[in-house]
Amino acid sequence: MAVSDHVDLPTFMEGVKKRNPGQTEFIQAVQEVAQDIYGFMEDKEAYHSAQILRRIAEPDRVVSFRVCWEDDNHNIRVQRGWRVQNNNAIGPYKGGVRFHPSVTESVLKFLAFEQTFKNSLTGLPMGGGKGGANFNPKGKSDAEVMRFCQSFMTELYRHIGPDTDVPAGDIGVGGREIGYMFGQYKRITNRWEGVLTGKGLEYGGSQMRPEATGYGAVYFLENMLKHKNDSIDGKTAVISGSGNVATHAAEQITKQGGKVLTLSDSGGFIHDPDGIDQEKIDWIKDLKNNRRGRISEYVDEFKGASYHDGERPWGVACDVALPCATQNELNKEEAKMLVDNGVIGVSEGANMPTTLDGVHVFHDAKIMYGPGKAANAGGVAVSGLEMSQNAERIAWDNERLGNMLTDLMRGIHEKCVEYGDQGDGYVDYVKGANIAGFKKVADAMLAYGVV
Repeated sequence: MAVSDHVDLPTFMEGVKKRNPGQTEFIQAVQEVAQDIYGFMEDKEAYHSAQILRRIAEPDRVVSFRVCWEDDNHNIRVQRGWRVQNNNAIGPYKGGVRFHPSVTESVLKFLAFEQTFKNSLTGLPMGGGKGGANFNPKGKSDAEVMRFCQSFMTELYRHIGPDTDVPAGDIGVGGREIGYMFGQYKRITNRWEGVLTGKGLEYGGSQMRPEATGYGAVYFLENMLKHKNDSIDGKTAVISGSGNVATHAAEQITKQGGKVLTLSDSGGFIHDPDGIDQEKIDWIKDLKNNRRGRISEYVDEFKGASYHDGERPWGVACDVALPCATQNELNKEEAKMLVDNGVIGVSEGANMPTTLDGVHVFHDAKIMYGPGKAANAGGVAVSGLEMSQNAERIAWDNERLGNMLTDLMRGIHEKCVEYGDQGDGYVDYVKGANIAGFKKVADAMLAYGVV
């Protein structure tokens, strides 16, 4: 193979921007990975000549489609759906489906790109993909959500399969939506197969899946602290979000002796100086999952807590922080507030919740910072285990899956330390995760030749 010219990082990124105009989230994700990978690739001609990073930053395909559905007033509604299949070098495409008004092609391309490295880090045979629609399930009836999901799957089904692409849930897509989509897939294809994960236990779902992302983020934090001969016990924690990931992260922090001070939603955050214990977490789960209420209602139930309308929780002093809501929810100024208030560790339960400038603040302060592609990989890891159970037509118990999740998160941490240890007691977990995730995918791509 001919030796290629080594394009420098700024030139590489100019090319990414030119090919993806206006796709700021995707460009941000590529920049964040490329700045670490470039140093690693410097003396590895095979990666340069085969244009590996350039190829990973170009999705295998982006499928865009119209989704028509009828609301309860018999109005015809039209949304746009996507499936981004980024890279399947190490296994079938794997990644969630997101229903939210903020969903764009750029957001899904960034998520699929990140998912490629996250899935690689788990050690399981899964490629990277992501999908979704600019549909808002909030305020919709069950019948409306069902009709939308059925219409969405009527198009999506032709692009997925247990050995091709296995979607899961994400923001706006929980057990209800997965059930409607799986039912439509089965209806169209006349096949029962593990084509979706996050299913109900009654029809092929896995124990531990609801808890996995939140628990996994805390297990990663636990491993970072253990590496410093420390623990979660006695630490105060600030958490954003109040959905599945956030509430289970709060639950695990509490189990390990920490005190959770905050949770939030898109309207604002609650601060409870007494700590959000298990009883309060269970109340929030019921509020969000069954009553579909707002986090502001917490202060009416639990005296001593305060609600901060339109604000995010990063100004509250804490030992550890877990952003578990959405992308770019923690900026440079907020990262500085956390550092100034004495935070020692950040573990991301959401995907890319910290802006690039915010990441640099954590890096410069040399605090423990677990990026989403490593820290929140527990969810997709258990999704991968659900795929294995479906393929074998078996179901593993909670204890076995819990042990497997603990081991998987420990393994991810070890890979990050292997490639991110700076030799001065500081571990650059972002660099470690990027390189470890990249290397496995890159070596598989080299083995295939130019495809």
